[in-house]
This record gives sequence, C-alpha cells and structure tokens, in this order.
Amino acid sequence: MARHGGRGWYGRVLAAAVGVTAVAAATSVWTAQAGQPGGGSAAPGSAARPGASQAAPVSATIVHASDRGAHAVNITIDDGPDPVWTPQVLRLLRDNGVKATFCMVGPQAQAHPELVRQVVAAGHRLCDHTVAHDTAMDHKSPAYQARQILDAERQITQASGGVRPLYYRAPGGAFTPYSRKLAASHGMRPLGWNVDSKDFERPGSETVVATVKSQLANGPTILFHDAGGDRSQTVQALRTLLPWLKQQGYAFGFPVR
Repeated sequence: MARHGGRGWYGRVLAAAVGVTAVAAATSVWTAQAGQPGGGSAAPGSAARPGASQAAPVSATIVHASDRGAHAVNITIDDGPDPVWTPQVLRLLRDNGVKATFCMVGPQAQAHPELVRQVVAAGHRLCDHTVAHDTAMDHKSPAYQARQILDAERQITQASGGVRPLYYRAPGGAFTPYSRKLAASHGMRPLGWNVDSKDFERPGSETVVATVKSQLANGPTILFHDAGGDRSQTVQALRTLLPWLKQQGYAFGFPVR
C-alpha cells in the first residue's frame, strides 16, 4: 500500500493531537461500532453507547475483501469529515444507492459531529483513522500508537452519538503487528486498500477515473478522500465512477469483518 506524504493540512491535526490524553487505558471502554457484519449496518437507534460491553475481538489480519463477494467493490472515504466535501460525497452515495466506509480522523469527527451522525444515519460504516494521521506511526512506540488509535476511537464514538468504528486504517498504510492486534482487540478490523485512486494528488478527475478503472483487477477496496484540501476532483470522479461500476455489474459492499 502506498504511503502518502506531504500533507500540510495535517499540521493542524497534529497541533490538535498535542492535547490528546496519554492515558490509553482510560479509553479502552470505547470499542468497535455496533454493526451487522456481512450485510446492512445497525440502525442509529440500536447502536452501542459509550460504556456498553466491549465488542468481540476480530481478526488482526488486514482485510481487503468485500462482504458482497467476488464481483463487488468497497468504497472507502478517508480523512474527513469535512463540512464542504463530505455532504457532497454523501449526496452522491445516496443518489446512487451506495454504502461506503468512512475512515475518520478523530479531531475532524470531534469538530463536525453532525456530519458523523449523517454518515451513520445514511447506513454507512465508520473507521478509525487515528488522531494525527501520522504516516510514520510504524516507527513510533506502542504507547504512542495506542493513544493515536484509542483516542480517535473515543472521539469518533462520541461524535457519532455512540456508534463505534468497525475498522482501523493506519495512515498511509503504516500498520504494525502491535497496532493491528490492538485495533482488533477493540473490534476494529485492520483495513487496507487495493485501488489507490490517487485523488489526493488532484491529477484531474479524468485521471482519477482512469486510475480506478485500471486498478480494479487488483481487488475490491477503493481509496478516496473527502478532506485535506479541495476534493472537487474526487466528487466529480465519483459522479462518473459510481454509475459506471453499476453498469459493469459490480455490487457495493463493506469490507469483511
């Protein structure tokens, strides 16, 4: 998995991370989203609440497969939520009848809880994408990794009103055996990707579309972004790709749990 660098926007997130508590154990009660593996998501009213019993551990292996089978794709959206771009992405998903997995940065979720709740209410799933989006996490101490993962889990769960993330995606793919096991012990399946749309580089929406089409043979999980700068090219690419994928007979699913 490609490691994304040069994300100046995350300087603001890193600054916010300085204030994150160092007591990782205190966050251990915040566990995975109360979803329904293999199909639809839990309704918002039935979601687990903070302090509820801890979710069952899941596999610590990095998942790529779709719960809808071999001829399916998983749409995954990273780095938000963002007040400009997330609503536009949500409208496109709704208009095309597609569910997606939103990998959220903790402080972004905390800053925009109304968007987190909109994501959940629409039947999409949540994914923990850490506090500071540190793509060098795999070179940091276990204590640092634990704070990044567990504090983001808490922030996302609070912002959602009690719905917990079902997955953990390491920034830039910077997984470690420790981070994978920690996330899995909290019910968050480590989530990779097969198709990197490269939308973060803003190469033009036509190039994003062409990149996705050319990489589909690699596997079902496709990486897009709804924050970190101008995401108009992502929105335009999704406007083209979602109907095209349907025309090709692809189903839309969630990563397996």
